[in-house]
Amino acid sequence: MIRSDTVKQILEHYRVIWALGHAQSVMGWDSETYMPEEGIKGRAAARAEIAQLIQRFMLDEKFVKLVEKAEEEKDLTDVERGIVRVLKRDLKFYQRVPPEIVKEFAKVTSEAFVVWRNAKEKAKFDIFAPHLEKIVELSRVIADKLGYEEHPYDALLDLYEEGLTSRDVEAVFSVLEPGIRKLLNKLESAGWPKKHPLEEVPYEKSKMEAAIVEVLELVGYPKTRFRIDVSPHPFTIGITTPFDVRITVRYRGVDFKEPLFSALHEYGHALYELNIDESLAMTPVGSGVSLGIHESQSRFFENVVGRSREFVAKMSPILRKHLDLSKYTDEDLFYYFNTVRPSLIRTEADEVTYNLHILLRYRLERLMITGEVKVKELPELWNNEMDRLLGVRPKNDAEGVLQDIHWSHGSIGYFPTYTLGNVVAAMIYYKHGRVRELIAEGNIAAVKEYLREKVHKWGSVYPPKELLVRSFGETYNAEYLVKYLEEKYR
Repeated sequence: MIRSDTVKQILEHYRVIWALGHAQSVMGWDSETYMPEEGIKGRAAARAEIAQLIQRFMLDEKFVKLVEKAEEEKDLTDVERGIVRVLKRDLKFYQRVPPEIVKEFAKVTSEAFVVWRNAKEKAKFDIFAPHLEKIVELSRVIADKLGYEEHPYDALLDLYEEGLTSRDVEAVFSVLEPGIRKLLNKLESAGWPKKHPLEEVPYEKSKMEAAIVEVLELVGYPKTRFRIDVSPHPFTIGITTPFDVRITVRYRGVDFKEPLFSALHEYGHALYELNIDESLAMTPVGSGVSLGIHESQSRFFENVVGRSREFVAKMSPILRKHLDLSKYTDEDLFYYFNTVRPSLIRTEADEVTYNLHILLRYRLERLMITGEVKVKELPELWNNEMDRLLGVRPKNDAEGVLQDIHWSHGSIGYFPTYTLGNVVAAMIYYKHGRVRELIAEGNIAAVKEYLREKVHKWGSVYPPKELLVRSFGETYNAEYLVKYLEEKYR
């Protein structure tokens, strides 16, 4: 795949940058799983130094000239062009954002995670607010340094979804918001929303862990390249894609569908990383192309596969083996897994209401970045908007503005990718056409192979919009998601 001598020299230099990123990944995973709380004092400083070191290696004069030289070469392969494109995007960030900002951002966000965790436990936003103010201010600086055509928020969106703009996001929500509201009204008229009794049934953590392992065996996870741990907020991380990919799950002791579908969700993310062509490993294109495409894979396995009648029938014997479900039929389980009810917590939201949670966050982030909304105003605005969009109101900050980890990581511009993921997952469902049939046959391997060929194996070789057009003939078409929800819940 690599023919150009220039690109070969680029990759030789990049190995050091990759190794530093590998160290950052291990540190990040440890910070959220096993590190003692006071370890953050050293961890924040170490990660900040490594972040600055990565920038120094990226801005090495010889390396920059090699990338510029490769960009001018006419006969590059698609992989080589992808490598140059990704590096040009990285260089844009490091050349425009000063090293002291990179270092400060890494330090502030490392410290903010621990503060957020404590603030959430105590349900007091005031504890976290000063750290979020610093993060928002640094994000504004980064947006200004990167530049944008229409809105400063666009510069941050592009960090997570290459080429995405506020116009794109508005176009998606202009279809989704009325479509979801219409469907919710129909469901409410038909007697939904309603609570399922299984939501109140407690479970033993050890038994739920065993059930999840068997469900993941059902979808075929590679035991020698994959591990499952516990963290306050479930996540997936590729330590060395595609050879070492890890996920975490959270257990609350009640409502077992939460850890179950969280595990399937994170498995979808992990599968993407695990299926990237091995020839791309340790290169700039050796990971998922964007968070939106990544989220499409997690939501596909969580919802399109996991919550289907066909898959419920497949995993029902596993769940019955570990949990007391003698009172419930498979149809009961299907309805439990697909309950629709406006709720407070995004990660627990059903397929129908989920994107309204994202709409709230998207609007608040845009207003924060322009300064139209102050950080201290967020709790009240959050609560009011939840009431307007979903008809529910948080009782405290833990149920509201503090529920997500993302702002503590500095991930402003990230949330819209969740909705893009839902949109693309629905597109894949209709483009494939036989997903449920294959699940019923027990041929999940064929579904995974389709995803590998259409999405996974390419890593970041093509930008997200181009990948979608190449594989599915169009980009983010929200009509598919509205159609999927209407057909499923009609």
